[in-house]
Amino acid sequence: MGNVSTAVMHLKKELERAQKEVQRFGAALAALGSSNSNGRRTLSAAARRKISLAQKARWAKQKATPRRTMSAAGRRRIAAAQRARWAKVKAQQKKAA
Repeated sequence: MGNVSTAVMHLKKELERAQKEVQRFGAALAALGSSNSNGRRTLSAAARRKISLAQKARWAKQKATPRRTMSAAGRRRIAAAQRARWAKVKAQQKKAA
């Protein structure tokens, strides 16, 4: 039983040493400002509002420009070409079968 109590005593000492080391790490992180260590800055409310308004203006500008639309004739030409491609694929599949 003497070996067990000696082992327990060593483990308790090791635990105390580890806890002290964790406390030192915590103190070092607190000194460095760990809560703001992600490299990002805090913006003021005025700055956030300015950025928000600028982005909304960009969206409005983008939405104001008319979208390009395709003519009905162009859509028909594309649909006909696609039907021809599928007909060709299906013909090749019939030959293979």
